Amino acid sequence: MRLLVVEDETALAEVLRAGLADEGFAVDVQHTGSHGLWAASEYAYDVVVLDIMLPGLSGYEVCRQLRSRGIWTPVLMLTAKEGEYDQADALDLGADDYLTKPFSFVVLVARLRALVRRGAPARPVVMTAGDLAVDPARRLVTRGGQPVRVTAREFALLEFLVRHRGDVVSKAQIIENVWDAHFDGDPNIVEVYIGYLRRKIDQPFGRAAIQTERGMGYRLAADGG
Repeated sequence: MRLLVVEDETALAEVLRAGLADEGFAVDVQHTGSHGLWAASEYAYDVVVLDIMLPGLSGYEVCRQLRSRGIWTPVLMLTAKEGEYDQADALDLGADDYLTKPFSFVVLVARLRALVRRGAPARPVVMTAGDLAVDPARRLVTRGGQPVRVTAREFALLEFLVRHRGDVVSKAQIIENVWDAHFDGDPNIVEVYIGYLRRKIDQPFGRAAIQTERGMGYRLAADGG
C-alpha cells in the first residue's frame, strides 16, 4: 500500500512516515502544497494524507486541483482546524475523510485502511440521466445543454443521486456520502437540499426527476424525469 503524506511540520511528518512504515505502508513525504500536488498527480497512491495549512498551495487547493484533474485517489485531511465549516469545506472539495490534530495514531491507521479497502471509485467523465448531465471532473451541471449553477453541497448531492439514478437512496445514505459519516446535525437538512435542487434542475424545465419515496428516501429518475 503506497501512501503520500503532505505535511509541513517536518517532525510530525517523520513520525508519521516511520509509524506508517511500521504498519506496512510505503510512505512518500512532501512538505509543501505544490510539491504534494505534483507527487499526487505524477504517481499512483492508495491514499493521500493531506494537511490543510501548507506553504504554497493550501490542502484545500491541492484537493480541489486533484479532483479537477480527474484524480480520485482517496484523500484524508489532517489538520489543526476543527470547526464544522472547515470540515464541510474539505469534504465539499472532494476529501474522503477528515482527522483533527491531535489525533490517535491507531484511529488514523484504521481510517487509512478503510480508505484503502474502499479504493478510488471509478468516475466517468460525464454522468447523465436523460438530458441532465453532471461532470464530476469539471463540477458542471447542464440540463438540455443549458448550464445550471449549483453550490458545492448541491453538486455533491446531485452527483450522488445521478450515480445511483433509478435506485432509492435513504436519507441516512445521503448524509453518510454527501455530508459525513459522523454528521450529528438535523437529518432534515437533506429535505432542504432536495428542495434546492428541485428548484434548479426540475421546476425551471418542467421536469420531476427527483422523486420522493415515502418512508424510504429519494430516487432520481433514470431518464431524467
